[in-house]
Amino acid sequence: MALDLTSLLEGGVLLPVSDASSRKQIITQLSEALADKSGLDARDIQDAVMERERLGSTGVGEGVAIPHARLDGLEAPIGGFARLSQAVDFEAIDERPCDLIFMLLAPLSAGADHLRALAQVSRAFRQASVREALRKADTEDGIRAILCRSDASNAA
Repeated sequence: MALDLTSLLEGGVLLPVSDASSRKQIITQLSEALADKSGLDARDIQDAVMERERLGSTGVGEGVAIPHARLDGLEAPIGGFARLSQAVDFEAIDERPCDLIFMLLAPLSAGADHLRALAQVSRAFRQASVREALRKADTEDGIRAILCRSDASNAA
């Protein structure tokens, strides 16, 4: 199973600029958008992701959060990306608010694949050049190009 960002976003969503003003609000927006793409119920997605958030923050630092959950009814991992116009508190490890949000959903049975997908997303967002470029991008095509380039550099 291919687990690069390009494949995660093929069935996923991109929100170039979101005006969400809280962690719950951006999780709700991404849940609704991913529900439209996946056929899953938006409330089920939101509940699973919020349950994971209660276990520990998914704010990984440098303004990045990677909320995630495993759900029944998915065939393969999918992702949704949003850039916030105003950073929100995700209780990140560096205590900085987050403006780059990548939500990852994986099938309930995809333990190892889920971890590999999380690692792939994390590698991409660890690159300062990727974060900087995403903060400047304001179109889906621009964001997709940046994330695809980060895939290529991670594979090299």
